[in-house]
Amino acid sequence: MIGLERGVVKLTPYTTEWQRCFEAERVRLQAAIGQYVLDIQHVGSTSIPGMIAKPIIDIGIAVSSFEEARVCIQPIERLGYVHRGELGIPRRHYFVKGDPRTHHLHMSEINSQAWENLVLFRDALIQHPHLAEEYAELKAELAQRHPTDREAYLDGKAPFIERVLRMARAPG
Repeated sequence: MIGLERGVVKLTPYTTEWQRCFEAERVRLQAAIGQYVLDIQHVGSTSIPGMIAKPIIDIGIAVSSFEEARVCIQPIERLGYVHRGELGIPRRHYFVKGDPRTHHLHMSEINSQAWENLVLFRDALIQHPHLAEEYAELKAELAQRHPTDREAYLDGKAPFIERVLRMARAPG
């Protein structure tokens, strides 16, 4: 089951249903905007096997140009998404879907740090189970501490995410 009320932080155990939900949505997005995209990836905690997560599917879409990707906004909105602009990350088109919320869509240029961060963080946690375990513990603690404050929950995760990204970018 996917979907979470706005403003609520509730984590659920990993389920393979999340991958199936992503694949179904990827097919819909590919049909609607495929000629404009370079890659569509399942990102965020629901993409990490075994990870507890808010039951919202995060989708990363890579494009060649932020400006040219504007042609994708209306076709994506026809799939039920709401375009929220850049929402704090420059040169990212951000979309949300569902009430309760079921999907977050992050559209960034393929050579951008925003795109790299999405993929690099996911891959680091998949490749390093001890980091995934540490992240799951942090998420559980923050969710318990901030059950109705998503901003505080996100802010609490930020130092860990930055540390993992620095580690993943470190040479050697």
